[in-house]
Amino acid sequence: MKRVFLYLAALIILGSCGSSGNGELVGVQNRKPYYQPTPYGMAYIPLGSFTMGAGEEDADYALISQPRTVTIAAFYMDETEITNNEYRQFVFWVRDSIARVLLGDMNPEEYLIEEDRKTGEFFDPPYLNWDSRIDWDGEEERDILAEMYLPEHERYFRKKEFDTRKFNYEYYWVDLQAAAKKDFSQDGNVEAGSLNNRPQGLQDRSVYVRKEVVNVYPDTLVWLYDYSYSFNEPLTQKYFWHPAYDNYPVVGVNWRQAKAFCVWRTQIKNSFLASKKGDASIHDYRLPTEAEWEWAARGGHDFNPYPWGGPYTRNDKGCFLGNYKPLRGNYTDDGGATPIIVAHYPPNDWGLYDMSGNVAEWTADAFDESSYNFTWDLNPHYQYNADINDPAVLKRKVVRGGSWKDVGYYLQVAARSYEYQDTAKSYIGFRCVQPYLGRQKDDNPAKASHIYKK
Repeated sequence: MKRVFLYLAALIILGSCGSSGNGELVGVQNRKPYYQPTPYGMAYIPLGSFTMGAGEEDADYALISQPRTVTIAAFYMDETEITNNEYRQFVFWVRDSIARVLLGDMNPEEYLIEEDRKTGEFFDPPYLNWDSRIDWDGEEERDILAEMYLPEHERYFRKKEFDTRKFNYEYYWVDLQAAAKKDFSQDGNVEAGSLNNRPQGLQDRSVYVRKEVVNVYPDTLVWLYDYSYSFNEPLTQKYFWHPAYDNYPVVGVNWRQAKAFCVWRTQIKNSFLASKKGDASIHDYRLPTEAEWEWAARGGHDFNPYPWGGPYTRNDKGCFLGNYKPLRGNYTDDGGATPIIVAHYPPNDWGLYDMSGNVAEWTADAFDESSYNFTWDLNPHYQYNADINDPAVLKRKVVRGGSWKDVGYYLQVAARSYEYQDTAKSYIGFRCVQPYLGRQKDDNPAKASHIYKK
């Protein structure tokens, strides 16, 4: 009995010493406040409502941009389109990942991280050791890495080059849309939150995990595919690789590659934050929804047809405000014939460059002529995850902004177009967005918590 009494007394003493808030409901204590930093190279887009689809001429009377009022949550958006040099970082990361996997079979201690030395936990599969240096010309490494290069019979002038057909990026994503659906096939009744209400009655969450394998190298032949009877060989040979084009927008990237880039960008940032103790992860980078793109492109100017706010494609000095196809084909009158360096023209009032012209841009939305009529008015988004075997009509993705080869009509912020998700073009690029965590950028969560406690 004496031992039991001492045991109970110890429990009471230990319980009274904990951070219990004196018996009050105070929440979990000592959590670090979070202030979302502005991502490098991005501009903040505030939340707000606007008339989506307003201001378009609708020259072909297609009625696919019927005006409606929608509300958009705050987010960050890339100030410019993703450039060749930025996308090349993704390509190099995939290339070096493949090399480290191959070299890991030779020397796992140098190229792979198989164990956490602090906790003793073993990783299966192991992590790649990005602190290791790849010796591309080492005698032993040369034989192992040989399979990454083109076979000799495919080389021009015996030049040793990487086989970019092998630059595949593998990633996984969770199909939240499928997970949110409920199965009414049994008795017509479901219980909120029940695991049995998942599609087909499946309870294992892994059924909603999708695997993607995407070749990340841009299609550099798009300059020839798109314009058969035009001398575009210099762009085909040099546009993606030559340093002269480093700050030009990347093209030849299809929708699936653009989506994979966003996943990779999230991954490398969260990996960096994980290496710093206590730093919270970021929200995912992704392609903008169609509504987000138009809200950002307008720059706070509702009902105006162009990002710069006015009804014309020139300023008061007669200078063109975007890179497109003016004056019945006088490509150079606006300062550029094909794509030009990003941020050449002035930004809109939210600090975004080239929202009209230069290259058109992929969005996250699937294209449907009537989507304005059935999507919600709060953060509207029409998503369809087309399978490789689906008909072409289901693979259409919305493209916005117009490009260097388009007439002025497509520069309007409300003008809609589409391209197929597995198709790359010489006039389509992309930029990323990141949702803002909270209501508005000027909110002060620490101050708000004190007000709440009072």
